Amino acid sequence: MGIDVTAERVIPLPCERVAAYAMDWCHDAEWTQGIRTAELTRQAEAGGFGVGAEVTRTAYFLGKRIDYVLRVAAYEPLRLLDMASVAGPMPMHVTYTFAPHPGGGTLARIRVRGDASGLYGLAAPLMGRKVRSSLVKDLRDLERRLSTPQD
Repeated sequence: MGIDVTAERVIPLPCERVAAYAMDWCHDAEWTQGIRTAELTRQAEAGGFGVGAEVTRTAYFLGKRIDYVLRVAAYEPLRLLDMASVAGPMPMHVTYTFAPHPGGGTLARIRVRGDASGLYGLAAPLMGRKVRSSLVKDLRDLERRLSTPQD
């Protein structure tokens, strides 16, 4: 059984600002639920962050520590970041998209797809709801983080 969950939010800030912050792995732990650390563990072929780069994240989900590695599959700065897991407890795909919203601000969207087989398959319905709740909170926290003056 698979998980396919999407959350979106209109953030009343310029798309360039929202996307630049959200797509920078250095900020993952600041606005993404459960992530305690994120580290660039493999650079893109051309160096730095881009297609082929890998980010190792340590997160907590349902009270359990999860270490996983996401490889950048597609990267269009300020518009799209698509990453697939290459190590971790279950195969997953995370896609972030950002676009100017017609009413102003930024339409931010996060989609998570995963293969919840084996033991995770039994918990797939619960996991889907938990992932959706986390994504909604992520986008809310992203907006709050960017809307609050930083020291």
